[in-house]
Amino acid sequence: MKRDLDALMEARGLDAFVVSGRTYGNPSLVYLLNGAAVTQGIVVKKRGEVPVFIHSPIERDEAAASGLPLVNMARYRFTEILRETGDRLKATVELYRRIFADLDVRGEVGFYGMADQGQAYLFLSALAEALPEIRVRGEYDEALLDVARATKDADEVARIREVARLTCEVVEETLEFLRRHRVRGETLVTDDGTPLTVGRVKDYVYQRMARRRLESPEGFIFAIGRDAGVPHSQGRPDDPIRLGQTIVYDIFPRRAGGYYFDLTRTFCLGYAPPEVEQVYRDVADCLDAVMAEVRVGVEARRLQQVACAFFAERGYPTIAENPETEVGFNHLIGHGLGLAIHEEPVFTDVPSNTRTFQPGHVFTVEPGLYDPEKGYGVRLEDVVWIDEEGQVHNLTPLPKELVVEM
Repeated sequence: MKRDLDALMEARGLDAFVVSGRTYGNPSLVYLLNGAAVTQGIVVKKRGEVPVFIHSPIERDEAAASGLPLVNMARYRFTEILRETGDRLKATVELYRRIFADLDVRGEVGFYGMADQGQAYLFLSALAEALPEIRVRGEYDEALLDVARATKDADEVARIREVARLTCEVVEETLEFLRRHRVRGETLVTDDGTPLTVGRVKDYVYQRMARRRLESPEGFIFAIGRDAGVPHSQGRPDDPIRLGQTIVYDIFPRRAGGYYFDLTRTFCLGYAPPEVEQVYRDVADCLDAVMAEVRVGVEARRLQQVACAFFAERGYPTIAENPETEVGFNHLIGHGLGLAIHEEPVFTDVPSNTRTFQPGHVFTVEPGLYDPEKGYGVRLEDVVWIDEEGQVHNLTPLPKELVVEM
């Protein structure tokens, strides 16, 4: 949480940190700006002090919504620096020299945000050489802001709950949309008699999300039959919607500039083949078994171990025995969720992953079984929150049922 920033900085030996870049696709900057609708900027935080936001002069009103102390970028006359140096890299280094002098930043300084990797390397190298009073620091694993963002406060969880409510409404309306279609043979058809396709369903889903001001920057999954058996196949637009085939519906929208939600349901229209019914029961049972392990202090990797052991006991291949398997259980059991779809905690089952569940963690639990050659995939995904008292809450108010009656 944000209240942990100073303690995290002290533990890492940081005197200050900088987060910069454009806000789109830059969750750490969005986090520090409290969702203010700006396009870019620089946040500087010194240990023990409130972060300062250096903003574009044309976004001064939007910048005020961050609630942070503001500095207008115009103060540093970047255009004049660029004109004098004729070199953007040198000009940017000079810009930061002026910012750090203005804010009295010195010592161990961490750098975060979004930038081209080559540009970031050249900039930080040049900055370290030009400013001897600054020691540039970077982090590769469990970065400071990733750890802070992993635990959510009540306001953040309230925002996630709202996206959850709207997302569940979209899923329910999608199922009703499917039920309204006639069936010819084994295929759903539209009013003009042509097959209903994955592409038409996805168009409808995007419309329903737009009505609720939900964004889906990374798309969503609506895959049927063989494609449902490939975990991240988003589905082929021309595939017809047919009875008795598994449909994996994995939807992960957000509100503009804010928090994501993520849920998956698997269903068959009209009926389900006996093998699919058994696989569905096994996945649902695995979800319950994994959820029973969630509590404060448990290592995150434990959930991956439980899922693999559960499925192996029921006779399915898993990535624990064969990392290359394309059938059975072949992905992680979940991921952290917040301002990014995938964030801390992570569930990789390796000894170096010592992350443990803490109050405030929000994450998905999503067991699945797949066999594309047999033409099915089954995944169920709920979102979990551990509150300040350590109580575990399921934030996914949507029933699970395999067969959708037509």
